[in-house]
Amino acid sequence: MFDTVARRYDLTNDLMTAGIQRSWRRSMVDAVAPQPGDLVLDLAAGTGCSSEPFFDRGATAVPCDFSVGMLQQGKKDRPTLPFVAGDGTRLPFLDDTFDAVTISYGLRNFVDPVAGLREMLRVTRPGGRLVVCEFSTPTNGALRSVYMDGFMRALPAIASLTASAADAYVYLAESIRAWPDQAGLAELVAEAGWQRPEWRNLTGGIVALHRATA
Repeated sequence: MFDTVARRYDLTNDLMTAGIQRSWRRSMVDAVAPQPGDLVLDLAAGTGCSSEPFFDRGATAVPCDFSVGMLQQGKKDRPTLPFVAGDGTRLPFLDDTFDAVTISYGLRNFVDPVAGLREMLRVTRPGGRLVVCEFSTPTNGALRSVYMDGFMRALPAIASLTASAADAYVYLAESIRAWPDQAGLAELVAEAGWQRPEWRNLTGGIVALHRATA
């Protein structure tokens, strides 16, 4: 499914979020707080647009994704990034490799999110950090109703303006509706063994940043 939307994936994301996803990405990088020389695993990185800002901070990011189509498009668009194909529940990295692990809008797609979170913990050095940027549940009732009932229904039609396979965005809307709220995801993070999980809402809770420590 993701292979089919890779060519215009970045453009479609900008369209669907009216460009707000760029500020979400900046907030995600700030939450990771990369230091010069850090090695960061950017999981479910797609075409690598989420990985580039880490290099600007002096860190090295390894974009990893299950979709070979996404990686191929990313290599065309960003040939200098060290793309790696990998299954998030069986990561192709040694224990205690990374200073930080981050995943944006990808944990929902794991067949077993807790297993994925445990793998992220395995490859993170003691004291390292996890940042999950994921669609969540708006805290305001009116916004929640408009977002869940209105925008989610319109999402495939909006995506069809640029996406090569708009049906994939039907899945996107359904997966967001079925995803746990902020407290529910924090419980999954703790269940996987991460310490001190916490979250911060962005854009009224449409997206939430979850952070924890190895």
